[in-house]
Amino acid sequence: MRAGLIVALWAVAAILIVSLIVLPISLQAHLIAGLTVVACMIILKFFRAQGVWRLIALALGTAIVLRYVFWRTTSTIPPITDVASFIPGILLYFAEMYSVLMLFLSLFVVSSPLSSRKAPQIDTQNLPTVDVFVPSYNEGSDLLATTLAAAKAMDYPGDKLTVWLLDDGGTDEKCNSPNTIVAQEARARRAELQALCEALEVRYLTRARNVHAKAGNLNNGLEHSTGDLIAVFDADHAPARSFLTETVGHFTADKNLFLVQTPHFFINPDPLERNLGTFQTMPSENEMFYGVIQRGLDKWNAAFFCGSAAVLRREALQETNGFSGLSITEDCETALELHSRGWTSVYVDKPLIAGLQPDTFASFIGQRSRWAQGMMQIMHYKFPAFKRGLKLSQRLCYMSSSMFWLFPFSRFCFLVSPLCYLFFSLEIFTASGGEFFAYTFTYMMVNFMMQNYLYGRYRWPWISDLYEYIQTIYLLPAVLSVVANPSKPTFKVTAKNETMDQSRISELGMPYFIIFGILVLGVIATGVRVWMEPYKADLTLVTGAWNILNLIVAGCALGVVSERATRRQSHRVRVERPCRFIMGDEAVDAVLVDVSVGGGRLHVPPSAEPNLKKGTSGILEFQPFSNLPVQQLPLEIRKVNMDDKGLLLGCRFVIEKHEHRRMIADLVFANADQWSEFQKNRHHDIGVLRGTLWFFMVAFYQTGRGLSYFFGLQRIGSSSPQASTAATAVK
Repeated sequence: MRAGLIVALWAVAAILIVSLIVLPISLQAHLIAGLTVVACMIILKFFRAQGVWRLIALALGTAIVLRYVFWRTTSTIPPITDVASFIPGILLYFAEMYSVLMLFLSLFVVSSPLSSRKAPQIDTQNLPTVDVFVPSYNEGSDLLATTLAAAKAMDYPGDKLTVWLLDDGGTDEKCNSPNTIVAQEARARRAELQALCEALEVRYLTRARNVHAKAGNLNNGLEHSTGDLIAVFDADHAPARSFLTETVGHFTADKNLFLVQTPHFFINPDPLERNLGTFQTMPSENEMFYGVIQRGLDKWNAAFFCGSAAVLRREALQETNGFSGLSITEDCETALELHSRGWTSVYVDKPLIAGLQPDTFASFIGQRSRWAQGMMQIMHYKFPAFKRGLKLSQRLCYMSSSMFWLFPFSRFCFLVSPLCYLFFSLEIFTASGGEFFAYTFTYMMVNFMMQNYLYGRYRWPWISDLYEYIQTIYLLPAVLSVVANPSKPTFKVTAKNETMDQSRISELGMPYFIIFGILVLGVIATGVRVWMEPYKADLTLVTGAWNILNLIVAGCALGVVSERATRRQSHRVRVERPCRFIMGDEAVDAVLVDVSVGGGRLHVPPSAEPNLKKGTSGILEFQPFSNLPVQQLPLEIRKVNMDDKGLLLGCRFVIEKHEHRRMIADLVFANADQWSEFQKNRHHDIGVLRGTLWFFMVAFYQTGRGLSYFFGLQRIGSSSPQASTAATAVK
């Protein structure tokens, strides 16, 4: 009975889809059909329909998208005889078809993503040996000490675990450089890190030459180690104590498994989140990938290595002579090679590490340029669609991941297309204003609803448009350079733990203000054309509305490149951890409310006020997250404030020996559940309408803030919580 009902529903859906796509209907009928589909999708979303109903909603949305594609292909492309209009017109058409293709690939990958996996039971009598690789190039010893201490403290038998610092900043090549300054810095770095590793009881390893960048460094580690499994952590990715207990069991359950990948969780905002003030309220950019897309890839055995927070099987890596290094994205390339050889992968949807994102906009763009160039290199050298050994589903998954980075081309076309008509009267879209509105409006509405179905709790409306826009200006030439010369890009380490001493416009920010000015001229041109050509007012107004949408996104981008000052040297993590504050013979019960690698804040009873002053030294006594004895960490009071719960002490940790690094790592990174809880508080579906209103509110404020920076009206160092306030207002 149930099976028959499902078949009947699918049959009805199929008939509706075919009717919507091919039947010749009037403009009004198309508009009504499109709005009806949107209404059905809203109703199903309201009732949180899952399973077959969710797929039917997506299928109905697909029908409207395909009807739009049919109309665009058969009715709107300018005649080839009008070369001036045809060239930008066909470029816009290809940009739209690329977007439709990426939508369909997304539907395949994430329409029914795999549920979160549970860690298999570990056989404690037959545990594999694990080598932990922490590759490093130019990171400071303080950052490395935290990561190494956290890795060393993972819950795993000590005789089965070896932690390695793979130092590419102290190679023989650098130590013997003809540049005496470079040589001196490399030798000093090597000596400092060797002493650090000895104190933390981890192994230090460097090599002769810096060849093949990170992949070469990891392969050097493979040559000098023997562990059954290889765990890889970036220099700024500190693992929780449970990292290995949550991942290693998968390898014993599946002998053909080469990879267990976990999410990259970040304790600091990226430049967009920091400058817009959305870090505490809005899902982070990477959460759409790790929260939805990787689970979708996992369903098709196509979850790939992301360079860190992963465990790999040595036996599998030996088949490919180690980590692949042909492209500058060695992680995805390595996974592609091993998937093509029949190995399998697993994605564990639980944040088990905490890392750092680029703090400045320039570093953010540098990181994304490397990712885009590396994936284009994979497209050129390995072309996943024709890669021998891959299943069809894996080919589609890898093509989706690779082709995503072509978005700068489509985004650029969407930006300049309305200006072609408003400035130069190029009719790159042969349609009336009414047709343009009816087809494009329903297509956009359905597209927004489908995106909301797929990513609702992980990506709010318009945020992807903003992220793509701020990257397009610099990624477009970066991608073009790879097309022209695939071997040209080289691996560049992303700067981390940077500080912003004062508010300023990013050194990469000027093009965004220029583009904003051009789009404003487009608004003026819209008014002029309506006045001078009233017989074309409908087409002009629709095109002008398109330009205004671009202007809103561009205005919000002004806030992204107007960087707020962040004088804090380390990033705080909220905790609620009972402890004691000891001063001499006196001990005060306290609660650690937030902590960073540099210090923390304590709540203590008001009765302790007479003895607690700035500059007072004491001891923080706490129970580690593990079963270790009570630990004591020296600290110094830097601030004393009052709140509704009592005294609030701002303290700085006094690091007198390397053992204190282990204590700090336990306080900040040991508990993985805190990362899940933080993400959970941001994972709510704001909806298309409320999300749009929220984005427009934020964009309006950020446009003003960016212009005030540009004209010198913003007081240096000031900040505002408007973005998060706006988010709260629309919830």
